[in-house]
Amino acid sequence: MNPPVTIAMILCGIVGTAGMAAASAATQDEAVPSLVVKYHADSLLTDHGAHAVYRKIVNAAEEVCPASPGSRLLSASVTQCRAQSIARAVMKINNSRLAAIHDSALRSG
Repeated sequence: MNPPVTIAMILCGIVGTAGMAAASAATQDEAVPSLVVKYHADSLLTDHGAHAVYRKIVNAAEEVCPASPGSRLLSASVTQCRAQSIARAVMKINNSRLAAIHDSALRSG
């Protein structure tokens, strides 16, 4: 087995409508909250491992795009921030198994 290699991925949340238009700009990515999600590349070789990586991404999105304190309902901007953060992370990792898990989550959610 290969030695464990940890790959770091930056998950960026988009805050506010003005930031959405420039989300792909490098300077914008530096200005928004981010969190590094670490995982072993070998994790993506199995469904179980890919689901674990996806859960880490979702948890990171929840941390980067928090709900208002004391609120049980998510605002549209928080929901959109999380969705965009997760999609960006999945796209950046570029793994078909992870993409399939994300597509399934979108269809069921």
